[in-house]
Amino acid sequence: MGQWEVPGFLQEKLKSQYGKELAGRILEGYRQERPVTLRANLLKTDGASVQRQLDEAGILCRQVPWSREALVVTNAREEKLRKLKLYESGEIYLQSLSSMLPPLVLGPKAGESILDMAAAPGGKTTQMAAITGNMASVTACEKNRIRAERLQYNIDRQGASRVCVMVADARKLDDFFSFDKILLDAPCTGSGTLDVCRKDRKAHLDGDSLKRASKVQEELLVKAMKHLKPGHEMVYSTCSILAEENEQVVKRVLQRRGAKILPIEEGQFPGVPLLPTELEGTMCVCPDGLYEGFFMARLQKL
Repeated sequence: MGQWEVPGFLQEKLKSQYGKELAGRILEGYRQERPVTLRANLLKTDGASVQRQLDEAGILCRQVPWSREALVVTNAREEKLRKLKLYESGEIYLQSLSSMLPPLVLGPKAGESILDMAAAPGGKTTQMAAITGNMASVTACEKNRIRAERLQYNIDRQGASRVCVMVADARKLDDFFSFDKILLDAPCTGSGTLDVCRKDRKAHLDGDSLKRASKVQEELLVKAMKHLKPGHEMVYSTCSILAEENEQVVKRVLQRRGAKILPIEEGQFPGVPLLPTELEGTMCVCPDGLYEGFFMARLQKL
């Protein structure tokens, strides 16, 4: 794999959870070189206009079946796209296809108050602003000040005028806050992405890092349930494909809090490769040549 190397710990976890054959498919998915993907920013343009302008610049792209705004670039890499006026003006946002799914599952609407609990660098935050036409109030949390500055930069460039950035650990938000919808894209081991396979990563995936991640995830999800209004919905997601960070976290919190799973309609996302999950109604994307591994659960507070 050159500069990539799948940690032995992860290989064993995948075989244990998915079986040898499916684990092999996942490992092969890690090895694929994914094309650049982007989202047309509906606050400033639309997918068709972006396609025309990219075509004029000699850059070929195609839509995915589940979104007019999500585009797959077939003949250029990030460096070339970052030089375009489209990029500088915030008309496009470079974003993985898998990370575009949680906001679509959440379905934010105009007039709602929305919390994004771990918002940087801002792809999902600005996507939710775009979906609602800047007609929802979005609170975006990021505890790291440098990452929060980058988040604010992306929000400004995308024209997401009704997003408020809070430099804060979402686990420590005042309890008087309440929201109509919450997106918790929780920090995780990144086991669904190539990043976890980088030889130069400072933190390696092992049993201890997995336990630490799941502990933080559970704390964040418990906190999310406190801030979510009764009868309202949230999405819990990670870029992990390990049950310890996904189904098992959701199970533990559901047992402690009055909430239920609202099934995600897989037909909403044709062509997205899926992995089996332990919880019916949740969704886990299998890494392949187009998608990163990603988990999503849609929850309703009772």
